[in-house]
Amino acid sequence: MRALVYHGPGHISWDTAPDPAMEEATDAIVRVDATTVCGSDLHILRGDLPEVKPGTVLGHEAVGEVLEVGRDAHGLRPGHQVTVSSCGRCQACRDTRRGQCSEGGGWILGNQINGTQAEFVRVPFAEHSTHRRPPAIPLDDGLLLAEVLPTAYEVGVRNGHVGPGDIVVVVGAGPVGLATVAVARLYSPRRIIVVDLSEARLEAAARVGADAAEVPGRMIAELSEGPGADVVIEASGEPDGFVLCTQAVRAGGHIANIGTHGRPATLHLESLWRKNVTISTGQVDTSSTPWLMELLRFGYLTVSRLVTHTFGLDRMEHAYEVFSQGATTGALKVVLHRE
Repeated sequence: MRALVYHGPGHISWDTAPDPAMEEATDAIVRVDATTVCGSDLHILRGDLPEVKPGTVLGHEAVGEVLEVGRDAHGLRPGHQVTVSSCGRCQACRDTRRGQCSEGGGWILGNQINGTQAEFVRVPFAEHSTHRRPPAIPLDDGLLLAEVLPTAYEVGVRNGHVGPGDIVVVVGAGPVGLATVAVARLYSPRRIIVVDLSEARLEAAARVGADAAEVPGRMIAELSEGPGADVVIEASGEPDGFVLCTQAVRAGGHIANIGTHGRPATLHLESLWRKNVTISTGQVDTSSTPWLMELLRFGYLTVSRLVTHTFGLDRMEHAYEVFSQGATTGALKVVLHRE
């Protein structure tokens, strides 16, 4: 098969790689019909995750067709259309913290084992790591369910305790930040403010439902000097973005960190210790995917605007370039389709 292979910091290539084979009775082999590039893939490429070994096929989001199923991957059959997103049996999974799975689930695709930026992928613990995609859910929307939407909900909106009448600030208007805006709207906040350095992404934020969008400036200064925001969601992955969150949050408010941080961020406890602020971090477990799928299916949630660029699988290297320069290319979610 053909696949996007990591060769060390700064080096990837679209190569010929061995076809995946079944290794455990809980595995499934999935033909990749669509995949995407995530911000965490860029962190790998920059060398921020040294545990990723050269020779690894990158990628951890996909939709496709099940080709082969192990005897213990219950509920799956060849021909099923699925999203590929946690083993379900370890303590973390039983505590609904599947992103922290200790049995080889969680984020292992494109990290510890070969991933989804390929023509085919082996999916471990497939019974729990895949979700059936109904025909009514378009391919690209199904791909957003693999990680972007559940991350926005679970790690951002839910961990941040967004509620009716809240002032919500989202720092970072990339795909996950914008998905957070769309999902937070379901909870009737009073106002959603998005900050980013890219004018193109600020325009996108307005299109998906932000009440205000600006380069960090007046509105954040007013929040910092005034009552502050009830919930601030860090979706940039930048140290300055995290500091901005701590300045904008009100006393008793929540900071929910979504961004993937490859560099240290400063925690200014000298200004936070008396504010009763709750800071949450986390890794998506996709337990919310079935619920989000129903919201998409019945039209309560619309996210198709997040997909800005589409390519064939063999344009993978070009897709990385376009996505990595999103501030100038306007790229949000880039999708690569099997042709």
